[in-house]
Amino acid sequence: MKKKLIIIGGGAAGYFAGINAAELNPNLEVVILEGNNKVLQKVKVSGGGRCNVTNACFTPQELVEFYPRGKKELLGPFHQFMTGDTMEWFENRGVSLKIEEDNRVFPESNSSQTIIDCFEEAAKNAGVEIKLSHRVEAIIKKEDKFSIKTTFKEFIADYLLIATGSNTKIWNLILKLGHTIIKPVPSLFTFKIVDERLKDIPGISVSNASVKVLYSKLKEHGPLLITHWGLSGPAILKLSAWGALELFKNNYNFEIEVNWLSKKTEFVLEFLKSEKKKNAKKQVILRSVFEEIPKRLWVKMVKASNILETLQWAQLTNIQLENLANQLTRCKFKVNGKSTFKDEFVTAGGIDLKEINFKRFESKLHKNLFFAGEILNIDAVTGGFNFQNAWTGGWIVANSVGI
Repeated sequence: MKKKLIIIGGGAAGYFAGINAAELNPNLEVVILEGNNKVLQKVKVSGGGRCNVTNACFTPQELVEFYPRGKKELLGPFHQFMTGDTMEWFENRGVSLKIEEDNRVFPESNSSQTIIDCFEEAAKNAGVEIKLSHRVEAIIKKEDKFSIKTTFKEFIADYLLIATGSNTKIWNLILKLGHTIIKPVPSLFTFKIVDERLKDIPGISVSNASVKVLYSKLKEHGPLLITHWGLSGPAILKLSAWGALELFKNNYNFEIEVNWLSKKTEFVLEFLKSEKKKNAKKQVILRSVFEEIPKRLWVKMVKASNILETLQWAQLTNIQLENLANQLTRCKFKVNGKSTFKDEFVTAGGIDLKEINFKRFESKLHKNLFFAGEILNIDAVTGGFNFQNAWTGGWIVANSVGI
């Protein structure tokens, strides 16, 4: 008689674990329970609809540095299943991948549907059974098995994997099994800022800004994007991940300082003084003297420095030059709230990592109870790292069931 693996959650980690478990063990019956009427919806919206599959970081010691929570715990698992293994897995199933300049890995098709189609075909070929609209209402340990009661029926599992991500209802069921849940707070969010310097220029970006949260140790650099509601881009998203707990405690009200050029103020001031001599009779506002600063952003910085539109370089005082240098390198903004990054939602929080055996991604409290993905208190910065956590956890669970 076949043993049964029940997977709660039809997302990335659940599908990956289910497919691999069924392929590795033909004598295992695999059933995925999905509460919604569709699966893999987070995969669908990820990476702006392109699906950022993983990151081209190929050393475990380097890869773990992108995880604010889970760094220590993931080092061993990454030695078992790494980013290169992920790429090989998809390419062996006909999905062509590409590495972009920032090391993010996407399907060549630039469509997340390619990944979804791959999963659905692989699941079908492996005999994985998908149960849609099966909302789990109870999980009960019965001797060496698990009873999972859904809106439709009861399932009895020899092995149970819970891979539902941030799901409050499932967390409550896990609490009843004796596990500890670290209270979740948002990670990967953008900053809400109301400021004249950002008004009417959404879509403007700089390629390498430095951003720091004042009165803290939080500091990041990278591309920065001006939006309708404030600031976004990799620099902000990385800050939000590393500062998830601290910024939550501050109720998302804090100050940041932006260095649009990632250059020292003294250097920028001397450069501006040389421009004053070189372009004496030209109007300051007409042309950005830094190729990194787009024209519309330059206009905002000039006006914020109390420089009239009609002024020529020769007419600038030392104070005005200093003001402009400070706007370019020490630009302060008040943050009053956050916005979810696109349709993606990542949290810092979940099952306490001390209660998990990461050699198997198995509960230390209940044999044959497994967890993978964001249901654990693991999260990463943007760039394909959260998916890699899902793939690695799913792979190790698939190799652990039945052993």
